[in-house]
Amino acid sequence: MKIGLLKEEKIPADKRVVLTPMQCKILKASYPDVELVVQSSDIRCFSDDQYISEGINVVNDISDCDVLLGIKEIPKELLLPHKTYFYFSHTIKKQPHNRDLLIKMLQLKINMVDYEVLKNQKGERLLGFGRYAGIVGTYNGFLTYGLKSGKYKLKAAHQCKDRIEMEAEFKKIVLNDEKIIITGNGRVGKGIMEIMKQSGVKQVSIDEFLNQTFSEAVFVHLNTMDYNERIDGSLSDKYEFYSHPELYKSSFPKFAKSGDIFIAGHYFAIGSPYLFTRDDAKSDDFNLKVVADISCDTDGPVASTIRSSTIADPIYGYDRISELEVPFKKDDAIAVMAVGNLPCELPKDASEDFGNEFLEKIIPSLINGDQEHIISNATICSQGDLTPKFEYLRDYIKVN
Repeated sequence: MKIGLLKEEKIPADKRVVLTPMQCKILKASYPDVELVVQSSDIRCFSDDQYISEGINVVNDISDCDVLLGIKEIPKELLLPHKTYFYFSHTIKKQPHNRDLLIKMLQLKINMVDYEVLKNQKGERLLGFGRYAGIVGTYNGFLTYGLKSGKYKLKAAHQCKDRIEMEAEFKKIVLNDEKIIITGNGRVGKGIMEIMKQSGVKQVSIDEFLNQTFSEAVFVHLNTMDYNERIDGSLSDKYEFYSHPELYKSSFPKFAKSGDIFIAGHYFAIGSPYLFTRDDAKSDDFNLKVVADISCDTDGPVASTIRSSTIADPIYGYDRISELEVPFKKDDAIAVMAVGNLPCELPKDASEDFGNEFLEKIIPSLINGDQEHIISNATICSQGDLTPKFEYLRDYIKVN
């Protein structure tokens, strides 16, 4: 088997990579019969020379590889027939902009394995950049509050060499009695909590958050059922909520009355109540000044997220009354950070984290046989047709 690490060709450029130079060295040492090459790149967060120094061949032509590993979607014109590709295809939700990409992969009889659906026997995702989305997004929340309040100024995460330098910026943070709301568990939530522990902000209970005042900054970490309740006032049940979200309403506005900063890392399922609506935000007692929306569902559960933002220009203002975008420093405006590609701000750290999981959880199945069907269950198309698990995409790829 010959494996190739792809150069990222999608625009805007993504500096991340599936395996770092050291991880490539580990793979070669662990599986000496496997050939591994890296496609030359001038935008990758690790240079060609760094791979060469670890004994990895850097090449321009990867057409003789059996398996090709990338991060973002591959431009259609660069796809090679009959290859096995691993990348985030963004097709499993029938995303309109990638319909032609999937059609092209079918035409070229490509085996397409999507990282997003690589799961264990319990149905849990094995790979993702969610942890670093949580890490960078939380840092950006503090950065945004510093700019909004005028209390301090942090270096942008993408201007830091690595996570260590980013975390060194924490000493500049100046907080008094702010209250911070956090939603989200899973990978994103874990990343958020890592940074909150680093920040030194004290965690309090829901009752304390809602009913007490403090002389120091505090935060509360909410689970799904902490901010959703039965419409009829009867006892809430999370399993019922997942099955019948229409029976529930959001109780998040009571937290928005007390909170100053909201770091949103939740997963939002279609049909669930919005956390807060545009009408909720117009209330006189709506107190949020900063929303760091890591989930970044535009025009959805977090009303102030009216668009995604960019690494270069991460913050915009939301006017609660007019519902329009305004300068974020404007009085009464909510400062919104809604960057959609947060892990790209720390590409080396995010790549290392992703690569460690890929080496541990995916490479053995790829090389030693896919006994647990981890890879086959994540294969969207093979030999010119959709696989059974992704038959639901048939109407998506139908040519008019």
